[in-house]
Amino acid sequence: MDAAPVLPSIFCTFVPLHKTTKMGKKTNITFDVLIEIPKGSRNKYEYDFVLNKIRFDRMLFSSMMYPGDYGFVPETLALDKDPLDVLVMGTEPTYPMVVMEVKPIGVFHMTDEKGPDEKIICVPVSDPIWSNNNDISDLNPHRLKEIEHFFQVYKDLEKKKVDTGGWGNAEEAIKIYHECVQRYEQSDLKKKRTFTI
Repeated sequence: MDAAPVLPSIFCTFVPLHKTTKMGKKTNITFDVLIEIPKGSRNKYEYDFVLNKIRFDRMLFSSMMYPGDYGFVPETLALDKDPLDVLVMGTEPTYPMVVMEVKPIGVFHMTDEKGPDEKIICVPVSDPIWSNNNDISDLNPHRLKEIEHFFQVYKDLEKKKVDTGGWGNAEEAIKIYHECVQRYEQSDLKKKRTFTI
């Protein structure tokens, strides 16, 4: 009996993309994010940096569903010692492990049991329905209320405390992003946290 063929590896080192662009008098940036949780899901997936795979963490205890694709910015380090979180407002849900180029348009401030836990609100660069949004003020006010409500209550049935602190604009989101990149560059994680897709 012939031996099973050796299949070539489909994995490759992930090098995140960071770009700076001029938009009139304002400077905006784009960067790559890794999606962990699709929009509309109750499943909480997290990237496992040891296994280089997506791990099912839990199903949300509440009946809430994620209001956008949820993931993180590689090669960043937020104040909670995790990569910087993002919520991507796209037209259709994607999938776990999808890499997407996005533009930050704002930040939602919140604190959980681990401390400050900002969520950078982004739009996909390649989604024509959303890509013209440049600031959180461009979003429908009701959409902002939906996002805020989700993060206020999604951990309630887990008896985990969440305090929300309102919205910041694109300029503030970009500032937080740069701070998280710098924090990562100055940490030991730069040597340890490599992963594949």
